[in-house]
Amino acid sequence: MAFTPYHFGPSGFIGLSFRKYIDIAVFMLANVLVDIEVLVVILLGHGRPYHHYLHTLLGGAILGIIGGTAMYPLRHLFKRIMQIIRLPYQTSLWKMIISGVLGVWFHVLIDAISHNETKIFWPSRTNPLGWLATEKQMEVIGIILILATAVLYVTVSVSYTKQTKAAKTAQAAK
Repeated sequence: MAFTPYHFGPSGFIGLSFRKYIDIAVFMLANVLVDIEVLVVILLGHGRPYHHYLHTLLGGAILGIIGGTAMYPLRHLFKRIMQIIRLPYQTSLWKMIISGVLGVWFHVLIDAISHNETKIFWPSRTNPLGWLATEKQMEVIGIILILATAVLYVTVSVSYTKQTKAAKTAQAAK
């Protein structure tokens, strides 16, 4: 996608939908982390292409493993943030590493669809996904999924709040 925040719609929707299996905080942060490569390329004035080694399955896996592992010490902070925003949160090192890899790969997949320069299967120089959608189409999908994520978030948050209140009531009754 042309602009990293458009990734929040798809990543938020997938993260919330599969929150029992992946660490949503790591998954979403990994979706953004990979664009450090683009920022560095722009800041160094190298011009196009912006998507290089981290925007591949191999480079993304390495970045995801490092990112998921590096975020492990932050798990208590993530848990507190999730409590504040009313989302259930349980994690482990393994779950965080897998979520880091999947988060980067999800970003790379989206970019491979909308940026022909993304060589997802590096060292192959081809991008078999580059023709699936334009950047504009992917931006529209991103906006639609941001709205869908907001609806899903409200649903999950309300459910979590009800479960939390029920658990407190049951605990107080004992």
